[in-house]
Amino acid sequence: MLDLSIWGKTMFVEFLIEHWQLAAAWLVLLFLLLNHENRRGGKAVTPQQLSDMVNREDALVLDIRDSGEFRQGHIVNSLNIPLKDIDNRISELGTHKEKPVIVVCKIGQSATGITKQLKTNGFTSVYKLGGGLSEWTASNLPLVKQ
Repeated sequence: MLDLSIWGKTMFVEFLIEHWQLAAAWLVLLFLLLNHENRRGGKAVTPQQLSDMVNREDALVLDIRDSGEFRQGHIVNSLNIPLKDIDNRISELGTHKEKPVIVVCKIGQSATGITKQLKTNGFTSVYKLGGGLSEWTASNLPLVKQ
């Protein structure tokens, strides 16, 4: 019987060797895309970095999940402005323009657009929680439940 996993690996390596220019171009494009996304959405912080920034720099944790999800569990002292309301309520954040703002969503994807929007509106230090609240809970960190 033919072992397809070895055959597949052999074909992949053969392809890479014969088409090294395509593989190199793909890697360059992947690097550029990841770099662009990182710059566009702000720097991601870990749960530990978030805790340090809140304790040492008085950072604001902005939770953009829906109110129902927020009530089920959120980071202590975080401010909830749901994603759908951010345009109408961004003025509420005006006093925090010079402080670090860390945007938290469910898995880290929605925060990217909001970090860009905050930067456009004059916020100087904007971050997102890498992996979102899922990463926070995976790290066994506490949540406040209402």
